[in-house]
Amino acid sequence: MNKKKNMRVSANWLPIIPVAVILLAWQLLSMSRIIPPYMLPGPLHVAEVFVSDFSLLTRHLAYTLLEAFTGLAVALAASFTLALIMDANRYIKQSVTPVLLLTQTMPVIAVAPLLILWMGYGLAPKITLVFLTCFFPVTIGLLGAFAAADEDEMRLLQSMGAKKWQLYRYIKIPQGMPAFFSGLKIAASYSIIGAVVAEWLGGDAGLGVYMIRVRRSYSFDKMFAVIILVSALSLLLIRVISFIEKTAIPWKRIEN
Repeated sequence: MNKKKNMRVSANWLPIIPVAVILLAWQLLSMSRIIPPYMLPGPLHVAEVFVSDFSLLTRHLAYTLLEAFTGLAVALAASFTLALIMDANRYIKQSVTPVLLLTQTMPVIAVAPLLILWMGYGLAPKITLVFLTCFFPVTIGLLGAFAAADEDEMRLLQSMGAKKWQLYRYIKIPQGMPAFFSGLKIAASYSIIGAVVAEWLGGDAGLGVYMIRVRRSYSFDKMFAVIILVSALSLLLIRVISFIEKTAIPWKRIEN
């Protein structure tokens, strides 16, 4: 029992080791002055800046999270609905799939200015960009999971008189949950990045706007603070979703 507990503790600490090594190498490189400190501030200096600008960062962060979570929520609802419709009707699936693929061939940085031109500088273009960024991975993941549902189980339910919606209720949706959460992890990390990219191109609040302002004043330490904050948020969202996944699909945890 103690051996399993020790192995679990060591497994939880393992991901921290490479992060610590990177931070140490970064600090040593900054202290060596091979690269000027104003161009590559050390992590300790970035931490000091993060503390000094904490109140300002949190105000911009709240605006970015509003955009990211709203766009992500709309994307999840739309992707789940569309995946069900496409799986239920192969003609719709064949006609809509090329459009889905087309949305991923367009560079986000090129679409963002058009959205701002059409929708203005408010929340709408940012939420739309987050939606476009997050929609694809969840939809494709669910479509693949629905298509891979166990055929024998479906035939068994059909032989017992199950209706089509019952096949989804008892087989396809439960078996598609791991794929859904995998796509959700990707979409959640993309949502923060998509919101920041949208803010680069126009707006009056958000982490992207903050980055533009500090870049113009050559405050690279503050830019690094935002980069670390966005990365930490993405990792935190992934951990939260992993916890929800273990709670929502306990049978998967038992299998592992």
